[in-house]
Amino acid sequence: MLFRLHWQWSLMVATEVRVARPSWLRARVPGGERFEGLRDLVRSERLHTVCEEARCPNIGECWNAGEATFMILGDTCTRACGFCAVTSGRPGALDPLEPFRVAQAVAQMDLDYCVITSVNRDDETDGGAAIFAGCIRAIRHRTPHVEVEVLIPDFMGDWDALATVVRARPVVLNHNIETVPRLYPRARPKAIYTQSLELLQRVKRIDRTMITKSGIMVGLGETRDELSKTLADLRDHDCDLLTVGQYLRPSRKHLPITRYYSPSEFDELADEARGLGFAHVESGPLVRSSYHAGEQARAARDKAARLRRER
Repeated sequence: MLFRLHWQWSLMVATEVRVARPSWLRARVPGGERFEGLRDLVRSERLHTVCEEARCPNIGECWNAGEATFMILGDTCTRACGFCAVTSGRPGALDPLEPFRVAQAVAQMDLDYCVITSVNRDDETDGGAAIFAGCIRAIRHRTPHVEVEVLIPDFMGDWDALATVVRARPVVLNHNIETVPRLYPRARPKAIYTQSLELLQRVKRIDRTMITKSGIMVGLGETRDELSKTLADLRDHDCDLLTVGQYLRPSRKHLPITRYYSPSEFDELADEARGLGFAHVESGPLVRSSYHAGEQARAARDKAARLRRER
C-alpha cells in the first residue's frame, strides 16, 4: 500500500505541467517609509496581517496607501486548504484582549477603512465570532470614523455565530467562495460550496441593508462555464461585491497553477459579473479580497442610493 501511494505521488509530480509565469504578471517589491512604519507597528503590537501571512502581492501598494488587513484569532489555521499559505495545525488559545490591540493599531495607523479577517478556528465553539464582533466594536469606540469590513470563515454553518458578527454592524461582510464546486475536494476539503452560498444569503436575512462580498481565484483548473455558473450562484444569493484574481502557488506543496488568465480575460469576467448585477467588481491578475476595499464599499453604497432615488 505504501509503495502504491508513493508511486501515485511520484507519478503526479512527474506529470505535473509547469506553467511559465507571464512577463506582465509582476508585483512591485514592497518598500517605502510608510510601508516600513506599518510593518514595525504591526510587529510591535503583536498583530498578524493576512498581507504578510498569505504573501499578498499587493502588500507594498496597500501599506503605502495606509491600508492593511488584520488577521485575528492567531496565525495557525485548523484547516489546510490546498491554495493557502497560512500555517495550519493546532492553534493556541484565543486572546480576549486582541480587539483592543487591533483598535489601538488602527488608531495609530490613522486609517479610514480597515479589513478584519482570520484563520479558521474550528476548535472554538463559535469559531471566533465573538472576537470578530469585539474588534468591530472596539475600533468603532476608539475611532468612530473608521469603517470596518470583515472577511469571515464559514463558522462550520453555525448561523448564531454569523449573527454575532452581523449584529456588530461591519460596513461590508465578505466570505470568499474561492473556487468552483467541482474543485472543492482538492482546494477546500473542509468547506461546503452550498454552505458558503447560504452564509451570504443569510446575512441579508439578518440585516437586509448589509453589503455582502465574495471572491474567486482562477487558474486552479476551472472551466469558463463553471466560472459563469459560480458568478451566477453568487448573485442568486444576493452577493453585492466581487473580486476575481489569479491563483499564485505559494509553494511546491500547494495546488499547481493550471493556467494564467490574460488581462483581457479578467476584463471579460468583470463585464460578465457587472451584467449579472454586482454593484462593483475588481478583476485582475493581482486582485485579492481586500484590494481597493474601501472603494468597493463606497461604490455599493452609491449604487444603492441611486436605485432608491430612481424608485
